[in-house]
Amino acid sequence: MAAETSDLDTIRERAERWLADDPDPAGRAELRAVLDQLPGSAPELADRFAGPLTFGTAGLRGPLRAGPNGMNLAVVTQAAAGLVAWLAAQGGTGPLVIGYDARRGSREFAERTAQVATGAGRPALLLPRPLPTPVLAYAVRHLSAVAGVMVTASHNPPQDNGYKVYLGAELGGKLGAGAQIVPPADAGIEAAIRAVGPLAQVPLGPAGQVLGDDLVAAYVARAAGVVSPGGPRELTVAYTPLHGVGAAVLTAAFAAAGFPTPGVVPDQAEPDPDFPTVSFPNPEEPGAVDRLVALAERTDADLAIANDPDADRCAVAVREGSGWRMLRGDEVGVLLADHLMRRGVSGLYATTIVSSSLLRTMCAARGLPYGETLTGFKWIVRAGDGSEPLVFGYEEALGYCVAPEHVRDKDGITAALTVAELAAGLKAQGRTLTDRLDELATEFGVHQTDQLSVRVDDLRLISDAMARIRAATPTTLLGQPVTETQDLLPEADVVILRTETARVVIRPSGTEPKLKAYLEVVAPPTDGDVTAARTRATSALTTLRTEIAHALGIPNSPS
Repeated sequence: MAAETSDLDTIRERAERWLADDPDPAGRAELRAVLDQLPGSAPELADRFAGPLTFGTAGLRGPLRAGPNGMNLAVVTQAAAGLVAWLAAQGGTGPLVIGYDARRGSREFAERTAQVATGAGRPALLLPRPLPTPVLAYAVRHLSAVAGVMVTASHNPPQDNGYKVYLGAELGGKLGAGAQIVPPADAGIEAAIRAVGPLAQVPLGPAGQVLGDDLVAAYVARAAGVVSPGGPRELTVAYTPLHGVGAAVLTAAFAAAGFPTPGVVPDQAEPDPDFPTVSFPNPEEPGAVDRLVALAERTDADLAIANDPDADRCAVAVREGSGWRMLRGDEVGVLLADHLMRRGVSGLYATTIVSSSLLRTMCAARGLPYGETLTGFKWIVRAGDGSEPLVFGYEEALGYCVAPEHVRDKDGITAALTVAELAAGLKAQGRTLTDRLDELATEFGVHQTDQLSVRVDDLRLISDAMARIRAATPTTLLGQPVTETQDLLPEADVVILRTETARVVIRPSGTEPKLKAYLEVVAPPTDGDVTAARTRATSALTTLRTEIAHALGIPNSPS
C-alpha cells in the first residue's frame, strides 16, 4: 500500500509539473479534471504519463489527450521545437512546409509548428487547407523545403492524431529527397525533442505564409501527367474518400487527366473527424467500403476506388460474378507494375519483404532490376543503391508509388489514376482487371497471399511468440521441407521461412499491438487451369495458417 501511495504521489507531481508548463488552457483543464478525480482516476493518469510519445514510423502518433503520452499542443510544441533545432544543427537551409488533414486538432497543430519555426527564424509555409498527405510530400520537393511536416493520423481511429516528418534534398540526400525520415535522423530529432526546455521559453513567431491554390494546381497537373496522353478514358468509377480529404484533389486529377468525374459516396464525401459511417476509417477493415460497393452497383460502375482519410493509400474493388470483390494490395501492386512494364517504364521496381514474391518473379523474367526492403515506404523509396532509378514501389497494405519523381512516398491519388488508365484500356478491349490477373497467373503461377494477425493487450505475448518461433522453428510446412530460414535480428525483428511453394514472414506490427504472419503459396496452373490452381492455393493457405498459428502459440483467427 505504501508503494502504491508513493507511485501515485510521483505521478501526481509529474502531472503538476506538466500542468505548469502546458501552453494550452483546454489541455490544462482536461488534466486538472483527471487529477481532481484521484485516486479513482489513477490508472488513467498513469497511462497519460506512462512515457512520452516517441518518434516511430516517420514521426508521432497517438490519442488526442493531455499529458506526454498523447497528441496535444504541448507535445506538438516540444516536437516542433526539437525538429527545428535539429534542422538548424544539421545546417539545413530553406523553409519548413507544413500540411494537415481534417482531424481534430490538425490545423491548430500545424499552425503551432509554423509559429515555432518562425520563432526560431526559419520560414514556414502552410498548405492552404486540409489536403492529402501526398500533396505535402510533393510540396517538400516542389518548394525546395528543408523539411516537411504532415499533421495526420492517416487511417487510425477518430480519437487519434499524428505528426509525420519528411526531409528535403539537402538533408535527405538523393534517395530521401521528399521522403519520410529514417535512422539516424529519427533518433537525432527525438534527442533534440527531449533537450527542449520549458515550453514557455520556446519563442513563437507568426503562423507562417499560407500558400495559395497554385500549389494544389501544380500537384494536380503533375498527377494527371502520370497517365499516357491519348489513351482510352471511357470508364465509370465509384469513389469514396472515407470522410477524409481526398475527394476534391482526386476528382480534379481525374478531370485533368481526361477521365469522367468519379461518382462519390454522398455521405462520405466531405471531411468529418468523427468518421460517422464507418467503425474504423480504413478501407481494409470489414464494412468500411459497403457504401462504396452499393454506389458502384447502383451506377453500374466499372471500378470502385477508396482512399484512406489522408489519401495516401488506394483500395480497389472489382465486379466479380454477381457481386464485388476488394482486390488485395498485392494484386493491385502487380497490376500496376505490369502496366508500367507494358508501357515501357524501365528502372527499379521495389516492394517489401512481406509483399508477394510475384513482383520479383516478373522482374526476373522481364530483365528488370528488383529491390526488396523492410516494411514501410521510407525504405521502399530508398531501395537499391541508386544506380537504377526507382520507377515503382508498393507495399501490400494498399500503398503504391507510381511516380517517384512526383511524390517519393505512397500516393493514393496517382495510384487511382493509373488503375483507371489500366482499367479503361482493358475495357476498350472488352476485358477487365481480373482478366489481366488471370493472364499473370497463367504466365507466372498463382501467388496467393493471406495474413494471420493477432491483436494483443499484453505485448509480452508478442515477444513470447517470436521467441517460440526462433527456439522451435518448423522444419516442414505443408508437408514440404523448410528450405530456408532467415532471422533479420538485430536489424529487424523478423523471421522468414521458405519451402519450395510457400513463404512465411513473421514480425510484430510497427504501429499497432499486433503480431503478424504474412503467408504466401505459389501454385502453377495445370494445363492453364487458373481456377483450379487458385483453389489449391487457397486450401494450402488455410492449412498454412493453422501450422503457423500452432508454431507461434497464438489463436488461428483474425484480430
